[in-house]
Amino acid sequence: MTLRRPIARLARFGRDSRGYVTLEIMIFLPVVFLIFAACWVFFDVFRQQSVNQKANYAIGDLLSRETQEIDDTYIDNTYRLLKLLTLTDDTLYSADPLDSLALPGLVGDTWYKTDLRITVVRYDASDNRYNVAWSAARGDHASLSGNLPADLTRLMPEMTGGTQVILVETWDDYQPTFSVGLDPFEIHTFSFTHPRYAPQLAWVGAASSGGAPLISTGCSGSCTNEDGSNNVEPSINYRWGRG
Repeated sequence: MTLRRPIARLARFGRDSRGYVTLEIMIFLPVVFLIFAACWVFFDVFRQQSVNQKANYAIGDLLSRETQEIDDTYIDNTYRLLKLLTLTDDTLYSADPLDSLALPGLVGDTWYKTDLRITVVRYDASDNRYNVAWSAARGDHASLSGNLPADLTRLMPEMTGGTQVILVETWDDYQPTFSVGLDPFEIHTFSFTHPRYAPQLAWVGAASSGGAPLISTGCSGSCTNEDGSNNVEPSINYRWGRG
């Protein structure tokens, strides 16, 4: 008899459909806002990743069409283009907002929101290495020299000896608008592109690698190459992955 009364009351409470809309809104509205904020943050992460990758492709395509030497002014203007495409300003951090992540490769005492590194990589078939022909960086990450680091080597395509690719890397510091369990982090994008109109992309004042001419004889002067007939294509198809 003692147990029947609580059980009966619980049964009646379960069948009772009465309630107050105001109270139910107060309970569920914060949950709805939290779900909306989480969805918006994760959507914005993928959107920003897509924007950065498209900007990376645009810069790689721009460089692949060059037949003249590249200099610091060209790199500066390319960096401005990157910030324009990614809607990033020139504000510097007085303290690193990503310090908790202990990101490697940062230089200096200030931090940029967006970083750019352009590296021309030449494959040496004799010792099976990817060598840096030249590299230029803007922002926090330093330029490369010597042999390509192992973390980038494994991402490079298989190439024939003496050929070059243009490696473009970008970094964008992303800070979520809402705190939904996602910490600030760097969005890193990369792409590699084969020079289109010339066998290599040279730095100003640098000697041509392997004696190859800077400007391809097939497309010089006012050549537009609209049909792509003058492209300098690689001799083999690129394949992902190097151990």
